[in-house]
Amino acid sequence: MTPPAERTHEVFRVRRQKGLVKEHMSVRTLRKRAAGTAAGYGKYGLLLLMSSMVAAAAWICVGGSAFNQAAARAAVRASRMREIIDVQETSLRETIEEIVSEKRVVEYEILQRSPAYELSEADYDTLLRIVEAEAGGEDENGKLLVANVVLNRVDSPLFPDTVREVVYQQDYGVYQFSPVSDGRIDRVTVSDETRRAVERAVYGEDISQGALYFAARSAASGESMRWFDSSLTWLFAYGGHEFYG
Repeated sequence: MTPPAERTHEVFRVRRQKGLVKEHMSVRTLRKRAAGTAAGYGKYGLLLLMSSMVAAAAWICVGGSAFNQAAARAAVRASRMREIIDVQETSLRETIEEIVSEKRVVEYEILQRSPAYELSEADYDTLLRIVEAEAGGEDENGKLLVANVVLNRVDSPLFPDTVREVVYQQDYGVYQFSPVSDGRIDRVTVSDETRRAVERAVYGEDISQGALYFAARSAASGESMRWFDSSLTWLFAYGGHEFYG
């Protein structure tokens, strides 16, 4: 049997050991709980991190898709603009080439321009003189009209076939042109304007409406004008002359 003092000491030692055990158990329990809590927090942190990464990836995908769509639209616009520019450049190039081609044709036609009437030197001189004598006071178109009438007669079966024969033709002993009758045709000095008008006529410019006659009413006799008015078709008046067909 253990003495009281020893029993007391033993009881105290056992109680102390039990307290240490309890204390040790409490520490282990706290550690387990702390570990569990930490593990729980770790899991939640990992889930939160994964959720954030998924959200970030989704945002990047959405943003990237929008960026890709914007880039695709920009590329399409650039492609269309390039096509428009190519079409415009092609059209401009074709237009320039057409203009240059037409210019060459015009230049070629000018270089190849030939007179509508092949006149001898005598005929050409006679035409210059009769135009100067009949229309010296008219403007260039007035002179051109007189030249047209002479050349219209050359073309007409009703009159001779050359300028000289037309100008010096007589009808019942009367010359057709008064400057031939009074000799003015031989005294005139041909002006540069008359030369230009005659050249226009010889190269085919005709503004006479096919007239075969002309008369200056202010200078002609009444009998002559009555014949013009009754026998011919009045066409128009220009300057000091009236023209008939």
